Amino acid sequence: MFGVGMTEIVVILVIALLIFGPNKLPELARSLGKGFGEFRRASYDLRQSLMEVTEPEPPKKAPRPSESRTVAGSDAVAGSEVAAGTSAAPPKDDPGPPASSGGA
Repeated sequence: MFGVGMTEIVVILVIALLIFGPNKLPELARSLGKGFGEFRRASYDLRQSLMEVTEPEPPKKAPRPSESRTVAGSDAVAGSEVAAGTSAAPPKDDPGPPASSGGA
């Protein structure tokens, strides 16, 4: 974790046992655990509040006036072509204009 191996941890625990004694060591470990837990909760709350402040609200999607006009205009043109019996695209069975032979 911090470059501390198992041997170093055991040495630190033995020194702590000699300094604080067997009666105080569980109380010390308990208070350290509570302190770390409180620190984690505080950092989590701070992180959440910062994300709320920095996170922008998504923009509302409103139709642009040009889009609504284009859609309505194209529908009106298509409707008038259908009513008149004409179409912008040639029929599928129409072969198209005759191909030129290239030589006269």
